[in-house]
Formats: sequence, C-alpha cells, structure tokens
Amino acid sequence: MKISRNDPCPCGSSTIYQRCCMNNAAKQQADVFDDIAQTVAMNPNLTLDELSRVAQRKMAQRNNQPHTDFCGLSPTQMANWLYAPFNELIGVTINTPVDLSSCPVMRYLALILDEAVQQGGSFKATSKGNLPTKLVKQASGLLPEFAVAEYELEPSISDYMGSNEDKFIALHYTRVLAEIAGIIYRRNGRFQIKKTAQKQYQSHGLSIFFQPMLEAAITQYNWGYLDSWQDNVDLRTFWLFMLWRLQSHGSIDQLIAEVCIAFPDLVSQFPRDAYDTSQQHLSMRIEARFINHFLQFWGFITVDPKRYANKKRLPRKANIQLLLTQTFEFSI
Repeated sequence: MKISRNDPCPCGSSTIYQRCCMNNAAKQQADVFDDIAQTVAMNPNLTLDELSRVAQRKMAQRNNQPHTDFCGLSPTQMANWLYAPFNELIGVTINTPVDLSSCPVMRYLALILDEAVQQGGSFKATSKGNLPTKLVKQASGLLPEFAVAEYELEPSISDYMGSNEDKFIALHYTRVLAEIAGIIYRRNGRFQIKKTAQKQYQSHGLSIFFQPMLEAAITQYNWGYLDSWQDNVDLRTFWLFMLWRLQSHGSIDQLIAEVCIAFPDLVSQFPRDAYDTSQQHLSMRIEARFINHFLQFWGFITVDPKRYANKKRLPRKANIQLLLTQTFEFSI
C-alpha cells in the first residue's frame, strides 16, 4: 500500500511521513536507481521485462542484506518485527512456559479467576470499581515468590503490594490486561469471568491465557497509561527489537544506544530541554514503559535500582530471568 506524504509515518513516531522517514526512503530508492542505471549502462539492450526483473532483484538484495544500524538485521526482517501481526513474526518463536509461578501477571490473574469461579462466575467490585481488599491482600502475599528488585520489598514504594488496587500498580495492570484480552469484564458492580474463558480455565488451566494476555500487553495496552508524560510516541512498535537486544547482552545502556542508532527519527520526537537531551527523554520512556511496566511486571527481568555508587554512575543492567528465555526463542 502506497504511503501518502501526509499519512502517519509507519515507524510509529506519530509524525506525518513527510516530516519523518520519507527522506530516508527516498535516499534508499535513489541508491537502487543508481544500481539499475549502472546495469542499464553496461547492458543497453535489456528489454522492459528484463529491466523489471533486474529492479526486483536489486531491491530484494538490498532489503535482505544485514544492516549495521539494525545490529545485523536486514530491512526485510526489521519490517516484519515492526509491522507484522503478533502471530506472523519471523525469527522468533513465542512459547508458553510450563511453569508460570514466577510470573506476577499470571499469578495475579489466577487469583482473579479463582475468586470468580468460586463465587459462581463473578464477584463484587469495590464502590470505586476496583478489585476487593481480600484479593488485594492475597496478591500482596505472593511477593516473596517473585524475583524482583530489592526496593520492591518496601511496602511504601513497591509496585507488587498495596492496601488497595489503586496503590498496587502491578495488580491493577493485570486487571486492565485481563479486560483488554476479553477474559473478564465488569458489569453491575461485579467482575465477571466470560463463560468461554471459564470453560477454558477449567479445561486447560492458567497457561491458556498466557499468550492472549501477552499479546494484549504488547499490541493493545497503552504503554503510557501508568506514567505522567503527555507525549503520544508509541514504543510498542519497537518492542521485539528492544527485547532481542536486551536478551542478547542485558545492558540497558547499550539497548538505549542501539535504539537511537536504529531509529533516529524516534529520538527526534523528544525535543531537548533545559534538563535532558532527546536521548535521555527516550531513555526514561523506555525504562518506565518497556523495562519496568512490561518486562518486570511479567517476571522476565529484574533491574538493580541503584544508579550511583561513590558519586559515580553505575551501568544499567537487566538480570535476565529464565522465564524470558523460555518464552522468546530467537533464530536470528
């Protein structure tokens, strides 16, 4: 499908194509045309059909060559990771781990489903429309079973415990995902599990919902929902590239640098201000939306919160958990 100059740029930057990647695309086309021109100069008797096949071959060769800015991915592979539907991704296999006991999101979902099943398919919400206090306490009690950063053990600041759902960020995130995934819904002041979901749960157990919840988190959930930034830059487009890089080396600092090189137009969406550079603004969004509120909530990684020691900045490292490598198998 042809992209108009005033259409949203397909890179996900929320800027029109003319002001984002159009110049890069034009440069790539010019390079291909130069290659074709050289071929024509050397073979002046080519027919139109032959010339068309040459152009197709040149374009395919360029699109399938590894690109250093993409850490060795080809433009074709990158395009698949950026734009393909969840079930059509190439170069990665997404599995459902056998053991989900270390995954906060799935353990919280099990509590919600069990409560609904025990009460005939639904349970009462609070007056504010939140999960009941009883369930919140049960979810808070699961914290010792998860691999989380040290500071998450402090009740006053932990995302993995709270006196109510409003103060329990990871639980609230899970409830929102379950609604987006079509597993539960709220009606007449009660949380209800859909009949089809209840049958699936009773027949196949919790694992049946792992991939629907994961897909909802990646493709439908608003990654900026839990933070206070007002920008509308959508980082979900780049999730698989970021995951691949982080799983490869575990360095958050290196991940940020690689994203900035691969997607310079993404960096430009965050103007420099008196306090931070454009790259620093992007880094803060990636850490909050991708690292903290996605990978850590799912139990895929843990991150040491310490940033400085002896007045020196510490390298930002992600501790890769077994759950991550069991879920995502890359063949790049």
